[in-house]
Amino acid sequence: MYSEICEDRVIVKDTQHQKLHNKSFYGNLTEDGLELSLIESLYLLKKEKIEIYDDENNQLTIEELTEIIRKIHSYPQYLVYQDLRHRGFIIKTGFKYGSDYRVYERGHSPGDGHSSFLVKILSQEQSIRVDDFSSYVRVAHGVRKKLLLAVVDNENSITYYDVEWTKP
Repeated sequence: MYSEICEDRVIVKDTQHQKLHNKSFYGNLTEDGLELSLIESLYLLKKEKIEIYDDENNQLTIEELTEIIRKIHSYPQYLVYQDLRHRGFIIKTGFKYGSDYRVYERGHSPGDGHSSFLVKILSQEQSIRVDDFSSYVRVAHGVRKKLLLAVVDNENSITYYDVEWTKP
C-alpha cells in the first residue's frame, strides 16, 4: 500500500487503508488516510504491508526507517511493539496514561472494550526514580489495568515484569 512519510508520521494513502485499521487496528483514520506512527510503519514495512515514500518520491527501505527510529531513541519501543504484536496483542499509544503503550488482549480490540495492560519501556542502563515508578503503578491501578515493565537489554532481548500495587 502506497504511503508517505510526513515528519514523525506515515500516512497510508492507498484506498485499501481501512482494511489495516478495521482488521488489525493499526493507526488512526484521518481525512488524509490512515495515520501511522513511525514504529507501526516499520512493523508494517517489514511485513511488506506498506511501501513508504518521501516528499521526493524516493522509496524508504527498512534500514532507512530503522535508522530514523534509532535517531529519535525509539528503537526499544519498536522492539517491544514488534514482540507484543507477534504475540497477537493489539497495541495503542499509552500517552494518556503516562505509559508507552496500552495493550489489548487477544480477541479484544479498542472498539470492544478497555485495554488490559499499560506498558512502560526502559533500557537496561536506564534508571527510574522511585516516585515516578510509584506513579506508574498508581495510575495503572486507578484505571484497573496491569502494569508491565518492559526492560530491553543491550542485546535487544526483552524481559517483562508484571508490577502490582499491594496494600500492606
